[in-house]
Amino acid sequence: MKIIAIQGVEGSNHHIVANTFFKHNFTLDKCMSFDALVDSLLTRKSEIGVMALENSIAGSIIPNYALIDSNNLHIIGEHYLKISMNFMALKGQKIENITEVYSHPMALLQCKNYFKQYPHIKLIEDKDTAEVAERIQKNQLKGIAALASKQAAEIFDLEILAADIQTIQNNATRFVIVQTSNSVISKEEINKASLKFELDHKRGSLAAVLNVLSDCKLNLTKIQSLPRIETPWKYSFFVDVTFDAYDNYDKAKSIMQIMAEDFKILGEYKNGRI
Repeated sequence: MKIIAIQGVEGSNHHIVANTFFKHNFTLDKCMSFDALVDSLLTRKSEIGVMALENSIAGSIIPNYALIDSNNLHIIGEHYLKISMNFMALKGQKIENITEVYSHPMALLQCKNYFKQYPHIKLIEDKDTAEVAERIQKNQLKGIAALASKQAAEIFDLEILAADIQTIQNNATRFVIVQTSNSVISKEEINKASLKFELDHKRGSLAAVLNVLSDCKLNLTKIQSLPRIETPWKYSFFVDVTFDAYDNYDKAKSIMQIMAEDFKILGEYKNGRI
């Protein structure tokens, strides 16, 4: 069985994605941070990792782009998960009994409007959504609640005080599947790629690259810039492109290798967008 590294514990969104993508045929390496997840891959403790990369409300998880790039990880797939945030506590607790809610910062951000009606409840950032649910059950913490998935409530036998409390119901997170070696799938199956490059600080340099993508019939689905720490005011660009024909992408790739500096393919894989 594959060993899959996730950020969090059973019932976390990363665990849900692993179940969906790998059909339960794996064992888990539960990591409490993305740095620990990457270490698990680099030390061969696990074979594959699941990493959140962006959320439709909160935007990009920028440190994860840097982790993938600096550790030469390869994106071999992706999955979009509709996010359901649920307010849960020990059975028998009521909302008026709750004084503190612990969860991941992004989960709190996604639900902050709901808690405006409960000013007596303090929102506290924590490492992981499901790990808080596990802690509440293990330590029988009264007056404390978690924001987590419905699966976490089932696994840790907690009562959902309010379901689907995320501010925007059409809320999704994009997860990528990463490993230390490149995945080999046929060109016919590949219809998405993640690329990284740098450009001279010249007027129109980025526009020229974007024109290449357009001329080669590639659809730009994501662009993210990150500053180069060692070179002030110079940026790396991370882009995702989709395409119908691999030949079009291959042509764009050849041109970009000439135009751009430090051109790097982070992954070529199947588009996971429904």
